[in-house]
Order: sequence, then structure tokens, then C-alpha cells
Amino acid sequence: MRTALCDRFGIEHPIFGFTPSEHVAAAISRAGGLGVLGCVRFNDPAELDAALTWMDENTDGRPYGVDVVMPAKIPTEGTAVDLDALIPPGHRDFVDRTLIELGVPPLDSHGAGVLGWLHSVARSHVDVALQHPIRLIANALGSPPVDVIEQAHRHDVPVAALAGKAEHARRHVDNGVDIVVAQGYEAGGHTGEIASMVLVPEIVDAVGADVPVLAAGGIGSGRQLAAALALGASGGWLGSCWLTTAEYSVGLPVSATQQALLAAGSSDTVRTRIYTGKPARLLKTRWTEAWARPDAPEPLPMPLQNLLVADAHQRIASSGDPSVVSMPVGQIVGRMNEIRPVAAVMADLLREFDETLTRLDKLR
Repeated sequence: MRTALCDRFGIEHPIFGFTPSEHVAAAISRAGGLGVLGCVRFNDPAELDAALTWMDENTDGRPYGVDVVMPAKIPTEGTAVDLDALIPPGHRDFVDRTLIELGVPPLDSHGAGVLGWLHSVARSHVDVALQHPIRLIANALGSPPVDVIEQAHRHDVPVAALAGKAEHARRHVDNGVDIVVAQGYEAGGHTGEIASMVLVPEIVDAVGADVPVLAAGGIGSGRQLAAALALGASGGWLGSCWLTTAEYSVGLPVSATQQALLAAGSSDTVRTRIYTGKPARLLKTRWTEAWARPDAPEPLPMPLQNLLVADAHQRIASSGDPSVVSMPVGQIVGRMNEIRPVAAVMADLLREFDETLTRLDKLR
């Protein structure tokens, strides 16, 4: 499985693996793909710097990238404290009441939540990342501001941007984006309304032959990778399938989140704005069901929604209860039925891809 992106990035397979874990990202790179570390969880630039330093030392010289969360238009924002004051009391009351109903215990102490959804923090992530030998900056909210793209290009780092519509993809390319990630409705995290089977060829046609397209959403097997390339993609952008890898919780017992993912089927996800304020696909749990009730308030816009639920997510994660976890995941969750090393997942992807091409060859 080789495309032009393999030579461009110095990787063996055109498999780009997004993950919030530096251990998983490094393992993806060591296995011949391009591990892409999600930066949104790093509030302190020093923490991200330490994680990237660890990756520098544990990727065996293989390339890797980072993923930030940054809207193209620079929003007006204050400090987290200023923004916190904009959250309506009724929303806070609903969250507090729901956590009690779900039996989620309080924490002894609270952190600042995830501030990586703030534009200013995402910019600091770019500044830190460019001090390391990264090979790609991806933006989960589409095209970043043009000055950020230019900043990356000055460091000879290409920029990738997610798109859920063909018109979004064309706009990204006009802004200077190098690679478009066509993310279909099936994907975990932020998604649009169009499924991958329709979206990928639309975006491939829209941006032209000179702009590589990565297919995302509904890809968790070699057959699905083969389908993505058949639709015109130059590679796959995979995220959910790494959530149940052994490296995701190095040396620890299987977490409540992984337990919930292992037990879920492909219909056990829901697309909702309760995670960040923008539509995102999450695992369906008692937490998401509570937000779907008639008495639930409307989710707030980004970044207020994430600030609202930040403490709740910390409490949920500490509770150890699989029935209430809050986790972005795609519809391929139904295939994620065991804990395996990243290398084993990669080997299965390649084996089934080869078997698929052999089977198709016999049809010609």
C-alpha cells in the first residue's frame, strides 16, 4: 500500500493515525504510518513540549505530526475565567443535577478543564510544535488562519485541514492548505452531514489531482482502506481504531472508557453538540441520553460548552463507570472488540488490504 504521500512524508504506509496519546502516536509512526498527536488536552505549553520531546526520543527517527483545534476566523475571547462568567446558571444546575442522578462522585480537586479549545491556546500549541521535528500540522476545525499556515510553511511543515463538504475543501486549498482530510458523517469527533462514500469522491474532484485527500470516517479495516483509495483518496486518516490499543493505557488496567468501547456496537454512537458546542459523534451512554431529555438545555457555543462540562468530564473519567463515559468515537466502534497493540492493528489493516486487492483482481 503505497501512494505519493509515502514518499512525501517518508512513511511506509499512507495511514495517518490521530490520537490524544503520545504513546499511541509514536507506535503508529514506528509501525510505518504517521502518528498524529492531538494537542487539545494540553493546557500548559510545557506539557506539550514534554510530550513531543518524548516522541522525538521514542519514534525511532520516524516522522510524526500534531493536530490542533483552531477556527479559521479568530474569535473574540477572554481568559477562561472571563468566559466562565458567560455560562448561564441554569446550564450549571443541569450538569450538577445530572451528575448526581448518574451517581458520579465529586472530585477532591478540580483542574482548569481543557483549554485547548481556546484559539489562543491552540496558537501556543503550534508555536511549541514547530520547535520540534514535526512533519505535519492538522487542524480539526478546517483551515486555520492564513498566518498560521504561512508560519508552518516557513518551517517547511505542510498543513492538513478537515472538511465535511466540497466547498469547505476548496476554501481550505484557496487558503493555502496542503492536504484535505475528507471526514464523513461516520467519524468520531467533529463531523458534517455527508457520509464518507459520497464525500470522499466529491472532495477529490473538487480540489483536483494536485491536492492529496485523506479519507476519514468509517475506516477501521483493510477493506475500508481499499475502498477509500478506490474513491480517489491518497491515504486514510484513522482515529477511533486506536482507542482500544494497548498503548493507549500503558501499564494500566483496562479503563472504564475502553470497557465501554469494547462492549459497544456500531449503532451505539450519537452526533451531538454537548461535547464542544459543535456537532461531534460520541459514544452513546447515560450521559449523552441525559442531554437528549426534554428538560435538558441547548448546548452552548464553542468554547463555552466545553468549559461547562470540563469538570463533569473529569468526574466521569474518575468514576470508573463505563455507563457514563463521555468519549468521541466513530461508528467503527462495533469492530473494536479487543485490546491489541498498535502494531497488530496495523498488521491487520495491511493484511486485509492486500486480501481485498487480490479478491478484486480476480473480478477483472
